[in-house]
Amino acid sequence: MTLELTRRFFLGATVIASMTLGLPAFAQDKPTLKFSAVFSEQDIRAEMTKSFAEAIKDNFTLEPYYGGTLFKQGTELVALQRGNLQMGNIAPQDISNQIPEWSVLTSAYLFRDAAHVTAFFDSETGAEFKKMAEDQLGVHILGPTYFGARQVGLKTDKKISTPEDMAGIKLRMPGGDAWQFLGTALGANPTPMAYAEVYTGLQTGAIDGQDNPLPNVKNMKFYEVMSQIVLTSHLIGYDLLTISSKVWNEMTPEQQTEFQAAADKAMAWSQEQHLAQEKALMEEFKAAGLEIYEPDLAAFRKYAQEKYLASDLAKSWPEGILEKVAGL
Repeated sequence: MTLELTRRFFLGATVIASMTLGLPAFAQDKPTLKFSAVFSEQDIRAEMTKSFAEAIKDNFTLEPYYGGTLFKQGTELVALQRGNLQMGNIAPQDISNQIPEWSVLTSAYLFRDAAHVTAFFDSETGAEFKKMAEDQLGVHILGPTYFGARQVGLKTDKKISTPEDMAGIKLRMPGGDAWQFLGTALGANPTPMAYAEVYTGLQTGAIDGQDNPLPNVKNMKFYEVMSQIVLTSHLIGYDLLTISSKVWNEMTPEQQTEFQAAADKAMAWSQEQHLAQEKALMEEFKAAGLEIYEPDLAAFRKYAQEKYLASDLAKSWPEGILEKVAGL
C-alpha cells in the first residue's frame, strides 16, 4: 500500500512538474500579427514589410497578405477596428472617410515631397492628427510609407497642358469621396475602379487613364496600355503603417520602443528605394515609347487649391493647417 501511494504521488508530482515547466513556454508564445496591404509582393514595400518582420521576430510573428488578398482596398481600416486584423498599410483617404479633418492630408499639392511628409508626421501638428486616429478609430499610426509622387497616365495621346485639357477624361480613381474629389480637382471625370481592374480598364477603354506613382505603374504594368505620362505630381503618395491600438497598448514600453524603431528603419529604407526607382523609371518608360512631359504645374496647383478651398471638405480642416504644413 505504501509503495503504491508513493508511486502514485511520484507520478502525480511528475505530471504537475511537467505542466509547470510547460507554462513559461506557453506564456511566451509570440503573438501573430496579420498584416494586410493592397500593394503586390513585387512592390518595394513588400521588401520593407519583410525586413520589418525580421526585425520584430523575437517578439512577434508578422503574417503578411499582399495584393488585397485578405481585405480589399478600403476595407482594411474597418477590419482593424473590428479586431479582424492587427496591422495594415492604410490610405489616409480611408481615415478621412471617418475623420473629416483628415481630408486636408489627402488634398492636392499639400506636401512638397517625401521628406515633407515625414517631417509633418514627426511634428507636433502631425502628432495631433495621429492622436485623432488613436482616440476616434482605435488605430496607432507608426508612420508614413512613401510610394511616389502621383502622376497622370493616359491611354489617349491628347496633349495635356492645363486642367481644362482634362475635361471629359475618364480618370480612374480609387473609391471614396476624397479620392473622387481629387480627380475632380485635376479637371478630370473621376471613375471609381478597383486597383486590380485598372490594367483591363485601360486596355478595353473603360477608362482613359489612371493616376499612380511611377513604381506602381511599373509593378502593375500599366505602362503597357498607356501612351503618355503627364508629370502633374499632384499628390505625394503615401500610406500609413498602422497597428491596432489594442495590440499596441498590450506591449511593454520596451517592446513599443523596439517596434517603432524597426518600423522607422524599414520605412526610411523603402522611401530611399522609391525615390531612386522613380528617377530610373522615367528613363525606362521613355525607352518603352511613352511620351513623358510636364504640364503647366502652376495652373494645376491653382485650379486644385481653389476647388478644395471652395468645397465642403475644407470646412472641416483645422484652422491654419495649410500654413502650418507649408511652414515645415
